[in-house]
Amino acid sequence: MFRAVFRLSATGARSLARSRPCYTAPLASRCYSHGKVESDEEFDARWITYFSKPDIDAWELRKGMNTLIGYDLVPEAKILDSALRACRRLDDLASAIRILEADKAGPYKEIYPYLIQELKPTLSELGISTPEELGIDTL
Repeated sequence: MFRAVFRLSATGARSLARSRPCYTAPLASRCYSHGKVESDEEFDARWITYFSKPDIDAWELRKGMNTLIGYDLVPEAKILDSALRACRRLDDLASAIRILEADKAGPYKEIYPYLIQELKPTLSELGISTPEELGIDTL
């Protein structure tokens, strides 16, 4: 019995003296997308094509705009031009005004005058008034 206790204590001492390998947690790396990186031109073309669909409905228009706004960026004027033309095809003035308001209320407010300047020919062609012209920008 004494021999068994000595053997267990010797084994215990050896395990304490043994250096244990130091394990470190692997660095967290996330792969958000396995697809190819989309260039700015491809991004613009994809959204222009989306809004230029002849059979787009009001739900798809709102879904597209919500997705664009969710990207936390200011869409190019040509994308907004395509979205405003989709609003005209749907005869949906309220959505057109919301698109302009969303750009004004977005994260980059200083770009709004530039967008209005770029969209002015389209707005006059389609007969769409800006929120400032309607007097609803101060509410």
